[in-house]
Amino acid sequence: MATVLVVDDSAVERHRVEKLLGKIADVTVVTAANGRDAIELLKKGSIDLVLTDMQMPEMDGLQMVEEIRASFPAVPVILMTAHGSEETAVQALQRGAASYVPKRNLAQDLEETIQSVLTISKTSRSQRRLLESLMQTESQFVLENDTSLIPSLIGHLETNLTRMKLCDENGLIRVAVALREALINAIHHGNLEVPSRLREQDDKLYYRQVDARRQQEPYQDRRVHVLARESHREAVYVIRDEGPGFDPTSLPDPTDPSNLERVSGRGLLLIRTFMDEVHHNKAGNEITMVKRCDQ
Repeated sequence: MATVLVVDDSAVERHRVEKLLGKIADVTVVTAANGRDAIELLKKGSIDLVLTDMQMPEMDGLQMVEEIRASFPAVPVILMTAHGSEETAVQALQRGAASYVPKRNLAQDLEETIQSVLTISKTSRSQRRLLESLMQTESQFVLENDTSLIPSLIGHLETNLTRMKLCDENGLIRVAVALREALINAIHHGNLEVPSRLREQDDKLYYRQVDARRQQEPYQDRRVHVLARESHREAVYVIRDEGPGFDPTSLPDPTDPSNLERVSGRGLLLIRTFMDEVHHNKAGNEITMVKRCDQ
């Protein structure tokens, strides 16, 4: 059972979010009306994830993210963004938040975002401590178009990051979120060629097309190739799909706050925010991400 702390100064919004979270199995919800009360609840322990509004009195979402990053690095923070808070939300992602969901998309995206971040953050700590004396690792994977494989792969890569002591627990979560977004992009948009704009129009139709193309030629035989190299200095991840690619120069700037609520740019915004270096190959079917040691 995971405990999610919902922080919002609006009682109406807290109730709405609590009802949405009530539909998620194995999740208990506690609430706070402001950042100060939230920090006091975190001091008592047993909070697994914080879901917070950005604009609040006493301590806003940005200040709370910084406080949680400093004092509770193992607790991930997900932002609830509203129109007008985009610039502050980008700053919060840069300073430690693990993900975000626009308030207008809560009913559509909240459950998936909560589940994915919780899964990532609960990787076994005892497993992370194993083989910390290792100096360098390199691994290669070839994945089917099955997103259920992603959590296990990320767990393996998180363990390597911990061995190399590249980042703290909060950093591990942020790298894992970036990897998940890149892997889903490679499967959905790369190999299966399902456009992100379809999800903006009809979420259910988007996932029906994903499921259908996993059983159709030429999509079903394509694979995702993952190369990971970790050392005490940096981690390099190269993810390549077998789709036709795209023109990387055509992408809108995902770090522009005006693009924050666009479904199509969300994954790349998180990737570019959480990684130190990101670039695509000319064909557009390969992304390289670099995470350097925090120290």
